[in-house]
Amino acid sequence: MSETSINHDEVDIVIGALQLDLTSFMEEWRPVFSQFHLIIVQDPDLKGKLEIPAGFNFDLYTKSDIDGVLGSSSNAISFSGYSCRYFGYLMSQKKYIIAIDDDCIPAKDSTGNFVDAVAQHMTNLSTPATPFFFNTLYDPFCEGADFVRGYPFSLRSGVDCGLSCGLWLNLADLDAPTQALKPELRNNRYVDTVLTVPARTMMPVSGINIGFNRELVGPALLPAFRLAKEGNLRWETVEDIWTGMCVKVVCDHLRLGVKSGLPYVWRKERGNAIESLKKEWEGVKLMEDVVPFFQSLRLSTSAATAEDCVSEIAAAVKVQLAPANPIFARAAENMVELVKLWKRARTQ
Repeated sequence: MSETSINHDEVDIVIGALQLDLTSFMEEWRPVFSQFHLIIVQDPDLKGKLEIPAGFNFDLYTKSDIDGVLGSSSNAISFSGYSCRYFGYLMSQKKYIIAIDDDCIPAKDSTGNFVDAVAQHMTNLSTPATPFFFNTLYDPFCEGADFVRGYPFSLRSGVDCGLSCGLWLNLADLDAPTQALKPELRNNRYVDTVLTVPARTMMPVSGINIGFNRELVGPALLPAFRLAKEGNLRWETVEDIWTGMCVKVVCDHLRLGVKSGLPYVWRKERGNAIESLKKEWEGVKLMEDVVPFFQSLRLSTSAATAEDCVSEIAAAVKVQLAPANPIFARAAENMVELVKLWKRARTQ
């Protein structure tokens, strides 16, 4: 998608700030970010004033803003650490949201050209997805591709794309056990591909580099799942994995698509995998119960919106998962509370 085909007034770029000095990060992204409105959310556990260079159009949210919106929900809902990005989703009024973490800089493609991550996310979101029959030539709406022989013509119009999941060069999004065992492993392969994830197939969604249609799936992209000893570093949390499975179930039910692949960002290193393993291991074990639950989950025909879907998922979590572990009961309660917050934010 060319720059001129993007309606800049429909897009918010959300940045969760986990470091005080954003100067280097913002300058790296200036050619892209300067064209859009930004929502910057400071990690409420980060003390001090953010350093943001001039020349950007942004709204900044801090701990006092978060506490003001949460009100009586502040004891249950947490927007700390990487979860602060979700507060930006809550505050946005735009149709599309692009989120890129502050430890990522623009990548270069296989020919050495700058990758405009926002433009590629918008291409993914504004062209149809094909979740109900897999196209072996990947995304048929990409330049140079089309539907292959045998693809049903009745399915070729596709469906709306609700979520675009970008990837990373350099440090891949590995879990702490894998990164600890393979500390030198890096992702150096730029694969020029986008594909639609098939319906009823779960996937680990990372919040590092994503785009989504807020009007269609926004209520499903809020933080509900917290580990007992959760930290602020990426290896110490699985909240985006839980959220990703929620939004995939929502997309499948509402007949929306999820795309994965381009765009890439270059991800810098942050944290210690071995130290973080002590906190993340609980989440690694819990996923063995969580994945089968989401794989088998089916929502009712009366769930017509993302809010409806999240409420039904919460009810199912309470019945099927909560009896085995109180962490799931808290997640179910948080989901219900977050839907209320979402609805309240829409009416203000």
